[in-house]
Amino acid sequence: MKSNYLKWAAFLFALFHIYCNVFASISELWLSAIHFGGFCAICALMANESDHIEKRSVAYWVNIALAVTAVLTSAYLILFENALYARETEYILSDYIFSLVAIGLAIEFTRRTTGWFMPVLILVSLSYILFLGRYISGVFAFPGLSLETVLYRSFFTSEGMFGLTAQISSTFVFMFIIFGSFLLKSGAGDFIVRLAQCLAGRYTGGAGLVAVVGSGLMGSVSGSAVANTVSTGVITIPMMQKSGFPGKFSAGVVAAASTGGALMPPVMGAGAFVLASYTQISYLTIIAASSLPAILYFLTVSYFVRIEAKRLGLNPTQTADSEKVSAVLKEGWHFIIPMVVLVFFLVSGRTPTTSAAFAIISVIAASWISSTPMHLNDIFDAVVDGVRTMVSTALLLVAVGIIINVVTTTGVGNAFSLMIVEWAQGSLFITLILVALASLVLGMGLPVTASYIVLATLSAPLIFDLISQSQLLVALQAGDLPSNVAATIGLFGGDPLTALQEMPLEMKQLIRQEMLEPEQLTGMLLSAHLIIFWLSQDSNVTPPVCLASFAAAGIAGTRPMATGLTSWKVAKGLYLVPVLFAYSPLISGTWPERIEVFIWSCMGLYALAGVLQWHLEAKINVLIAGLLLVSAGLLMWTPFPIIFHIIGAAILVAIVIMQNRSSASIAKETS
Repeated sequence: MKSNYLKWAAFLFALFHIYCNVFASISELWLSAIHFGGFCAICALMANESDHIEKRSVAYWVNIALAVTAVLTSAYLILFENALYARETEYILSDYIFSLVAIGLAIEFTRRTTGWFMPVLILVSLSYILFLGRYISGVFAFPGLSLETVLYRSFFTSEGMFGLTAQISSTFVFMFIIFGSFLLKSGAGDFIVRLAQCLAGRYTGGAGLVAVVGSGLMGSVSGSAVANTVSTGVITIPMMQKSGFPGKFSAGVVAAASTGGALMPPVMGAGAFVLASYTQISYLTIIAASSLPAILYFLTVSYFVRIEAKRLGLNPTQTADSEKVSAVLKEGWHFIIPMVVLVFFLVSGRTPTTSAAFAIISVIAASWISSTPMHLNDIFDAVVDGVRTMVSTALLLVAVGIIINVVTTTGVGNAFSLMIVEWAQGSLFITLILVALASLVLGMGLPVTASYIVLATLSAPLIFDLISQSQLLVALQAGDLPSNVAATIGLFGGDPLTALQEMPLEMKQLIRQEMLEPEQLTGMLLSAHLIIFWLSQDSNVTPPVCLASFAAAGIAGTRPMATGLTSWKVAKGLYLVPVLFAYSPLISGTWPERIEVFIWSCMGLYALAGVLQWHLEAKINVLIAGLLLVSAGLLMWTPFPIIFHIIGAAILVAIVIMQNRSSASIAKETS
């Protein structure tokens, strides 16, 4: 934003959001409508500041007209909502005009901010619910609804554009984007990189580990893989290249680590709040359950860095002259205060939006402890930067509500689940593969949050059903069944497995509630959604469309597609860890069970990283690769007794010791 008028408009618009989220009680529908209209206007006026649009040109006036139209559209909903209800929701001409204009604005501004994929998806969805569905046979057949009904549900109700996703955008997401902007403006980014350098620089592949730690910490706040890649990558990618890592690998590591930032508590970008709203599981429960899996992911990326450093013969980067942790913390410890404040207010029971507001205030207060306090102009710039960052996210989350409305109204979600059931034949593993492929296809055109929302709507109930079925089967086979459950099982032949496969979903749900504890059901529901949330991240690092990898390639000066393939390999934790969600108690179990899975998985993932890199402590051969795969399987397959895990660990340790001794003897001979 270059214009002072636009900056002040963005600043006041942000203050309005903060006031509504912390102090005021305003209709969610009205807040979402104002949120949409305001961001449409800001997006249009920002376009007028680009170099290719001349002042007073046709395009210039078109953008001003679009901005005014967006504001009028939001005002119409607020002013005439009650009049519509008084008419018993019967549409008049102005209702048709403003509803169509609102949808048109959503399509146009998502095209401007995210490309053509989302607008085309919206048009196909609306065509399907209006008339296209009647020409489709099979499970996706739909007779169609009238234009008035579709427009009413899309514009005037909380089921369409201004539904759950818009409410999430105007509350949780907005507040945490502003919080992240304040942190970055206060200098937290430089502190994170310096702290990561002190913590990881002393180890093999230290520069790469600095990139992993720095990107993870920064990504948790920003929530955007691309923004995180650019902000930390300009420092860490050249650092890795200077220490001896190839440019392609350096860029791939930063892209993979930046992608994992959205998986790292305590903030997890905005993802945790979207997930909490969809599952009705508390935010604290989600971040607590996500902590060990996030560490596993970053350990996996770190394994690739260490193995590559071993392969290249790189030494630790930290020297006697390097900064000490104590010195960095002494200078920048105040940056930790906002995170502590945020977690404190969340734990004390405050809402996430209120907690974010207190955290923002604490950033300003903490900066006055440092040598670079935030003055009024810094606060102003931080707010404006946050609004600028929020533009594409806000418009996208409002627009995706149109698609969700179509999915829920037409039953496409159930049809999609039935299709996966038919293809997977009841196999949870095949279901995960199909959902991963669907997430990749959606991710080519949708950002991560939108991809998660669409996929969760379509497939989360199915994954939850398959995960809970295995737990329910164990409970049923244990005996001592309640009489009503035993009678129900008897109706299907008496075999629990056959009964679960054949009985209707409603009946299965009743038995599930009877036989399983509420904590178990919550854990399994969270497992299902976290699987989808993790798989939705893969579009950042998976060719052919991998924006985080392309951004990293631009910094490193490497070929984009080759960098994408490298980041895809390094980010394998995105696929491996969700398998643990499905088949182990890493999410749904007790804490002792989770920690046990975590410990064995740490070793198993190292073995798999060695196979993928074809190098561990030294170069491996086919025999060692086979042993590493056996070791990984024994370590990570939860149903195995502990003796199998111990055998798997022993195989891995033996290979590491053998390769270290071999490397040492070779080094001695050459010297």
